[in-house]
Amino acid sequence: MRVDYTDVGRGRPVVLIHSSVSGNRQWRALTDALCDRYRVLAVNLHGYGETPPWPPEEPQSLAAQAELVLAVCAEAGSDVGLVGHSFGGSVALKTALVLGDRAWSLVLLEPNPFHLLLQEGRSEAWLETVALRDDVTRSIAADDWAQASERFADYWLGEGAWSAMPEGRQAAFAEALAQNPYEWQAVMNEETTVAGYAEVAARTLVVSDPATRKPIREIIAILAEGCPRWSFRALPEGGHMAPLTRPDLVNPIVREFLDGG
Repeated sequence: MRVDYTDVGRGRPVVLIHSSVSGNRQWRALTDALCDRYRVLAVNLHGYGETPPWPPEEPQSLAAQAELVLAVCAEAGSDVGLVGHSFGGSVALKTALVLGDRAWSLVLLEPNPFHLLLQEGRSEAWLETVALRDDVTRSIAADDWAQASERFADYWLGEGAWSAMPEGRQAAFAEALAQNPYEWQAVMNEETTVAGYAEVAARTLVVSDPATRKPIREIIAILAEGCPRWSFRALPEGGHMAPLTRPDLVNPIVREFLDGG
């Protein structure tokens, strides 16, 4: 299978893994911030860029998405750093577990392993996540892409975000949302426990906004309790989409942590 990715700069390799409804284009500013000292490889997951879409007849898993990242890591030819945002953070976690000590650093920007909410009894946050998934996937099944896009965008970007988008941006957003039902399968049905994630060998940093959505806040709390060796950093603002909307806040933190490895 063809895996689409960009490859910029020279130095220790760092692989960037994008969020849902995004693609590796979200990393342009971070690539610019890192490529003077790192080889930066930004992968496109299934259905983004030139990477083939997920086959609809098969349930998606984090392991399947991680295979794409592992292929790029193999191309890098040495130990790698990993940076993942939201869904990409969950994929990065799964990849780091497979890589073991071949991952020298791991940065998770508001990761979304929602399955931890169910495992750890965070019922209110889990049900909020289920409601979002059901609303989005039901609208997609009904071919109501505008409704699905508005629900998803307004939840993660803030009320009114969808209506404020230019028409061309709305069209691109709705097109990218086609992969979202499969991505829900991957993060909702994963079986790795927080104790399993604690076995990640890489130096790990989790970055989040304390005012982010409740399910993400609860996931950060679970990781903070269950993975005591990890580092955690709070953003002063920016919300869940800060890596895209506030790279001026996020990118210096990522670079500083990678430089410390």
